[in-house]
Amino acid sequence: MSVLELMKKRCSVRTFEARPVEAAKLRAVLEAGRVAPSACNRQPWRFVVATEDDLRKRISEKWGALAPAIIVAVGDHREAWHRRDGKDHCDIDVAIAVDHMTLAAADLGLGTCWVCAFDAQACAAALELPPGFEPIALLPIGYPAEQADPGRHATLRKPLEQIVGWNRFM
Repeated sequence: MSVLELMKKRCSVRTFEARPVEAAKLRAVLEAGRVAPSACNRQPWRFVVATEDDLRKRISEKWGALAPAIIVAVGDHREAWHRRDGKDHCDIDVAIAVDHMTLAAADLGLGTCWVCAFDAQACAAALELPPGFEPIALLPIGYPAEQADPGRHATLRKPLEQIVGWNRFM
């Protein structure tokens, strides 16, 4: 399968089978995040894998009950590269790593859902994160209970003509 085919296969999964994800598959997904590029190779991320029922529920009441595992992508803003104007690239770097993980998961037959709507303070407390570390995204992961329509991109995504300008802004 080509990379573009894999990207089109990946979808946001919101219902999972109850079976746990094998440790080897979780490690493969985490390895994809580890090798992701980051600004100046700072790698300002940490990943916490929550598989215990109580911890999953404390991290996210909604997703803890639905997914057999949740990967919490944690950013270290102190470690991140900052542009001359002060722009902090931590969130961008973590986003790239999480995207790599979503693709690796899809390649392994797993489903994920990129989640930013969660209580970051409660999550940080549940994980006992040290100062300076922020939970940026949750990645519930497991075996999908449903499959997405592979042709959905033809109608659900904007055509290139609406998002690309050649040598000028649209």
